[in-house]
Amino acid sequence: MSAQPGQPERKQPAGRQPGEAAPAAEMPYEQARDELIEVVRRLEGGGLTLEESLQLWERGEHLAAICLQWLEGARARLAAALPAQDEPGDSAAPF
Repeated sequence: MSAQPGQPERKQPAGRQPGEAAPAAEMPYEQARDELIEVVRRLEGGGLTLEESLQLWERGEHLAAICLQWLEGARARLAAALPAQDEPGDSAAPF
């Protein structure tokens, strides 16, 4: 996966092959987002062993991939619902 200009390149979460889709069907976006928020809170709170931190980080990467897949799907649905634009750089584009 290549990074967008100005954004760091995302690494594949552990156990996932490049190009393999995140399993968004395994949980709703809101559940993945809320769990990701909790993972981040725990990591930022500190006091964890290195192993605990690594496991949480890996879980966070997995949850972020699920959220990203849901958001990309929503973006594609919105793009399909909008009329085609004349120019790809049209400033009237909603996203």
